[in-house]
Amino acid sequence: MDRRSEKENKMGVMPVGRLIVTMSWPAILSMLVQATYNVVDSIFVARVSEKALTAVTLIFPAQMLIIAVGVGTAIGVNSLIARRLGARRFVDADKAASHGIRLAIYSWIVFAVAAALFADAFMKAFTSDPYILQNGASYLRIVMIFSLFIFVQMTAEKILQATGNMVLPMICSLMGACVNIALDPILIFGLFGAPTMGVTGAAVATVISQALSFSLGMYILFRKNHQVKVRIYGFPHDKITIREIYAVGFPAIMMQSIMSFLQFGINIILAGFSGTAVAVMGVYGRLQSFIFMPVIGINQGTTPVIGYNYGAGNKKRLMQTYKMALFAAAIIMAAGCALFMIMPKTLLSFFDAGENMYAIGIPAMRIISICFLPAAFGIITSGFFQATGHGFISLAASLIRQLAGILPLAIVLSKMWGITGVWWAFPMAETLGVLFLVIMMRRLYKKEISILMPVEREENDPKTD
Repeated sequence: MDRRSEKENKMGVMPVGRLIVTMSWPAILSMLVQATYNVVDSIFVARVSEKALTAVTLIFPAQMLIIAVGVGTAIGVNSLIARRLGARRFVDADKAASHGIRLAIYSWIVFAVAAALFADAFMKAFTSDPYILQNGASYLRIVMIFSLFIFVQMTAEKILQATGNMVLPMICSLMGACVNIALDPILIFGLFGAPTMGVTGAAVATVISQALSFSLGMYILFRKNHQVKVRIYGFPHDKITIREIYAVGFPAIMMQSIMSFLQFGINIILAGFSGTAVAVMGVYGRLQSFIFMPVIGINQGTTPVIGYNYGAGNKKRLMQTYKMALFAAAIIMAAGCALFMIMPKTLLSFFDAGENMYAIGIPAMRIISICFLPAAFGIITSGFFQATGHGFISLAASLIRQLAGILPLAIVLSKMWGITGVWWAFPMAETLGVLFLVIMMRRLYKKEISILMPVEREENDPKTD
C-alpha cells in the first residue's frame, strides 16, 4: 500500500498527553535497564578491585566518544526523518534512513582503526600503573574494534523511533542490557566453567550483548514493514541528505564529544588528588544515570513528536509536547536530587566503598546533585532545538556549560577549595547553560514557532524525488 494512503501518523493526531506517555515509556524503560546495566557492571568490576574500577572509569571518555558519534549521527537521521514524514516527503525520509545506516558503518571503521593504533597511548595519558594501564587498554580495544554493532544498532533504533515506533527499539535495548547483566559475573569471575577474565570479561560481555541487539535490530528494520524503507547499498551518496543529517547530527556529535573531553579533563584533575577520587567520579556517573536516563527517555520519546509537528506546522501540538515533557523531567530530577542529598552513603555502599571513598564521595554526591534541576530544562530544551533542525544552538549551550563552564571552573576552584571545588563546578556551569537556552528559546519562538502554518501538501515535492 502507498504510504500516502495510510492513516494519519499518531504523532499528528493522538492527544498530546497520551502520545507523550505512549512514545516515552518504552524509551524510559530501555534507559532504566541500561542504567541498571551500567551500575551492575561497575559493581562487579569494583569487586575485582578499586584499581579495576579506576581502569574502567579512565576509559569511559573513549566510550563516550563512540556514543557521541553514534548517537549524534542517529539524532540527525531521526530529526530529518520525522520532519520529512511530517511534511509528507516520504522519498526523502527513505533517503535519510538509508544514509544513516551507511554513515554508521563508516564511523565504525574509523574507531576500529583508532583502537588498534592508540589504545595504549590513551591509557598512558592517565596512569603508569601497570595493572590499570593493561586492563584499561584491553577493555578499550575490545569495545572499539567491535563497535560496528553499537553504531548500527543506535541508528536503527533512531530510524524506528522517528516513525513513532518506540516499542521495538526498546525490545532491542532491553535484550542487550539483560544479556550483558547476565554475562558480566560469568565472564568477570569465571562462573559455570567460563575463564576468569576480570576487566576484559566485562568488555567481552558488552560486545556480545551489543551483537545480539544489533542482530535483532537488523531483523526488525529489514524484515518488518515501516513508514520508511531502508537500503544499505545500491543507491548513490546524496550530498543534500548527508548535509541535512549533519546539520543536526554534527552539533549533537560535538555536544557528546565535549562530554567525553570534559570527562577526560575531570579525570586528569581528580587523578591529581587520588585514584579514589577518580573512582568516586565513576560511581557518580553510574548512579546519576538512574536519574538522567528517564529524562533522556522522555526526550527521545518527544523529539520525533516535536520534529513531526514542526514539519507539519502544528504550533499548538509542538508547544504542548515541549511543556509537558519539561514538567515531567523537572519532577524526575527533583526526586533524584532529594535521593542524592538524603542517602549518598547508602548509594556508595553498593560499590564496596571504604572509608576514603565515603569521605570523598558523600559530599561529592550532595554537591553535584544540585545541578539536576537545571539539567532537566537543559536536556528537554536542547532536544527541542535538535528536533526543529537547530542543532547548533544545542551545541552552543553545551560549549557554554562544559568548555566555558565545568572544566575551567573545576581547574580554578580546585586550586581555591581543593577537591570540593571540582564538585561545585557542575551546578555552577549548568546554570550558565540554562540562561543561554532561555534566551535562545525566546528568540526561536518569536522568529519561527509563533508563525508556523499547517502543511497541507499530500504529495512528495517532485524537486526532491
